[in-house]
Amino acid sequence: MTNKFFIQDMALCGLFTALIIVGAYIHIPLPLGDYYTLQLLFVLLAGLLLGAKRGTISTAVYVALGLFGLPVFAGGGGPGYVLNPSFGYLPGFIVGAWIAGMLVKRLRTVSLKHLLIACYSALFFVYAFGLPYKYLILNFYLHTPVTWAVILAACFPIDIPCDITLCFFCACLAKKLCPITNRLLRAVPAK
Repeated sequence: MTNKFFIQDMALCGLFTALIIVGAYIHIPLPLGDYYTLQLLFVLLAGLLLGAKRGTISTAVYVALGLFGLPVFAGGGGPGYVLNPSFGYLPGFIVGAWIAGMLVKRLRTVSLKHLLIACYSALFFVYAFGLPYKYLILNFYLHTPVTWAVILAACFPIDIPCDITLCFFCACLAKKLCPITNRLLRAVPAK
């Protein structure tokens, strides 16, 4: 019986790790040659649908695969990726998945309002890791003097509005999928 639960946990975590990888390769073109990926969507869904532990494991495995050299990140992979200004978002994804999962676990009812609170809280932590890391790498490693105002201004025209919209879409999707995953997860006790 224990092996069955372990295999189901591995399968669920592996599925969401794969979805996060696929999300990294879905590039939605934006103005000025930039693009937007769907990693955040699958990170949030991992936390909301699998819970804090499984969602965190799924996201951490994704980050570990990229750091071990597999090109699973939106910009490649390998240990040198930690010097990329956007790397800070990846540990933020791990924390974000945990936050989303913990908040949903504490809810008695899963409403759209509660799912939105979980998504926006997770998003806050993703940015809380990503923005300071970007500032530090640009200023102290790449020696590109950038102010906090410039870092924040770069996020507002496109990234933050897209992420806010993505959180809303994620909460709506999770609302539909929660009954299905809850039935599945009741058969798989969290360790």
